[in-house]
Amino acid sequence: MDSHITQILVCPICKGPLFWDEQKKEFYCRSDMKAYAVIDSIPSMVPSEARDLTEEEIIEKDNRRK
Repeated sequence: MDSHITQILVCPICKGPLFWDEQKKEFYCRSDMKAYAVIDSIPSMVPSEARDLTEEEIIEKDNRRK
């Protein structure tokens, strides 16, 4: 994902930072525990379409970022 896009996108719910998960090709919000899919290189930032994340998934995603 283009680094410029990752710097300007924010969570549509809390307006906090989003993190990029390269392996799953999705953005995620740690605060709201939501994941936003990227379809045909376009982030789908519709809250009702976001996937709920478990605490374990957040930890796993954070560990992959390190």
